[in-house]
Amino acid sequence: MKRLLTALFATASLTLAAGTAAAFCGFYVAKADTKLFNQASQVVLVRDGDRTVLTMANDFKGDPKEFAVVIPVPTVLQREQIHVAEKALLDHLDAYSAPRLVEYFDENPCMTVAYETRAQAPMAAGAAEGGRADRAKSLGVTIEAQYTVGEYDILILSARESQGLETWLVESGYRIPQGAGRVLGTYLRQGMKFFVAKVNLKEQSKLGFTYLRPIQVAYESPKFMLPIRLGMVNANGPQELFVFALTRKGRVETTNYRTVRLPSDAEVPLFVKNDFGNFYKAMFGQQVKKQDMRTVFLEYAWDMAWCDPCAADPLSADELRQLGVFWAGSGGRTDTMQGGAQDVFLSRLHLRYDSEHFPEDLVFQETGDRQNFQGRYILRHPWTGGDRCEAAQAYRRELPKRFDQQAQTLASLTGWDVNKIRGRMNLKAGSSGPAQDEPWWKTIWKD
Repeated sequence: MKRLLTALFATASLTLAAGTAAAFCGFYVAKADTKLFNQASQVVLVRDGDRTVLTMANDFKGDPKEFAVVIPVPTVLQREQIHVAEKALLDHLDAYSAPRLVEYFDENPCMTVAYETRAQAPMAAGAAEGGRADRAKSLGVTIEAQYTVGEYDILILSARESQGLETWLVESGYRIPQGAGRVLGTYLRQGMKFFVAKVNLKEQSKLGFTYLRPIQVAYESPKFMLPIRLGMVNANGPQELFVFALTRKGRVETTNYRTVRLPSDAEVPLFVKNDFGNFYKAMFGQQVKKQDMRTVFLEYAWDMAWCDPCAADPLSADELRQLGVFWAGSGGRTDTMQGGAQDVFLSRLHLRYDSEHFPEDLVFQETGDRQNFQGRYILRHPWTGGDRCEAAQAYRRELPKRFDQQAQTLASLTGWDVNKIRGRMNLKAGSSGPAQDEPWWKTIWKD
């Protein structure tokens, strides 16, 4: 018997992650990708009309022979509707859309001619055992289809009732977590089928992969949803879910939970540059706490036809088609923008969830809102020149207020103690800035 059953909520298999800056030009120096979180799963949802392509990745760690996943699906899937994708596609999408830190440098206030210096952003299975079908039939379970796709053996199941399905899975070597039967029953009442996948070790060895690649399915259904409840049955605490929705019209949001924008465009102290991962995790946790963990957060919403600037290269038409964007390269901007911008709107959603706070599956809708948004946090380096014009003197007098405001902003975003933040900034009463920002040689000679 398999040691674990991975019950997918729809993506993560669970064991068997300042307004003032608009006037400045800067460049990205860090990003908060999904690797910052444990138990983090990624889903890409490509949606147009009733057509959906779902790509599921997970952070399963362990022996591949112990991996299995059960996913509710709205219809019986044909072999051609199932595919295995490359993890690099999701990594690219993650890097492109992750909340990021942007860096700006104040100009000399004595200069009378305004100018801007723009910096380029870094580009950043086989046949079933004899009698298995007969046993399934006696339990009210129908094996609608079975395939080997890449390194996965896949079954498509339907059932008359949850107890028979649960019994068949157990007898077939899957250990069902306690409480799964009740959840299975709710999906059966909706007329849904079950996609069951496990690793075919022989095929995996033949293909040469040492990790589990994402699974993709394509189907048509009026339901624009993501089933997450099965994945919470045997979950060990809250989980992180990242949903990347690729659509034609505009931003995607949830209809049965609140979707709110992550706080953005806030100036934070310079030390955050070397501690951005901890900052972002604390900030996200604080926002979840403020919303009582019943909220889906929008981290990125952008028309992929352009960037401002791009923290990573936009996905090419070929990459988008591999993710299921079937209209990519079919005409219009996708043909004329070689290897770059695409006629696709990307929404990145992030939630931390458990069964208490997310008792229902996620239901989505595509909106007509094409307003661009990104989770962005700003480092603003003070000017450290020696000019003594009136504007420079006024600038220096205002710096302590700015630094203290940055400390308070960081405390509000993260829940960190403001006095400890001031200590990390090395602020001193009457100083014009953090001591670490002043060139060391200026402490030797004074005019």
